[in-house]
Amino acid sequence: MVVLNRIYTRTGDAGETALGTGERVSKAHWRIQAYGTVDETNATLGVVRLHTSSAEMQKLDQMLARIQNELFDLGADLCVPDTGKDLGYEPLRILPKQYERIEKEIDELNAELSPLRSFVLPGGHPAAAYLHISRTICRRAERLIVELASHEGEHVSEGAVAYVNRLSDFFFVASRWANAKSGAGDVLWVPGKTR
Repeated sequence: MVVLNRIYTRTGDAGETALGTGERVSKAHWRIQAYGTVDETNATLGVVRLHTSSAEMQKLDQMLARIQNELFDLGADLCVPDTGKDLGYEPLRILPKQYERIEKEIDELNAELSPLRSFVLPGGHPAAAYLHISRTICRRAERLIVELASHEGEHVSEGAVAYVNRLSDFFFVASRWANAKSGAGDVLWVPGKTR
């Protein structure tokens, strides 16, 4: 259980922070950037969910609530690198069943949509527009996680990369679903429209 008695500690005043292992690293470290961007993705879902409280959006809202919790799991996974050392506890890791469930939900939402015949521009229903913001930030998180994993000595779980990759796809399909359910419809790209 997490207990936060004080919010400020002053331990980061010199530009360092602690990983879940206790190791101190720069706040500019790739690992901090990666899980900080996961946190940023999560924050955007709070905004999305301001627009998914209606009856027709309940299915999506429930999915997003669970994803918000899982993004904290992902942050915990990234915050405690698997170095093979005994930490005295079992660190939280993203499991295959978590990203496999996202695949099923993508298929479930997508089954209700008409085939896509053009690229989609962000817009339509507010939830859909904000889901596109979530999608692009999630893609940035994925790039940072992959970059982190490419550095020698940096450990990233396979589940972390797979989860964030599926999640950005989920956000895209969810944005289309929100537009369909709300009646707003997708905003489609028209190549060369203004030439």
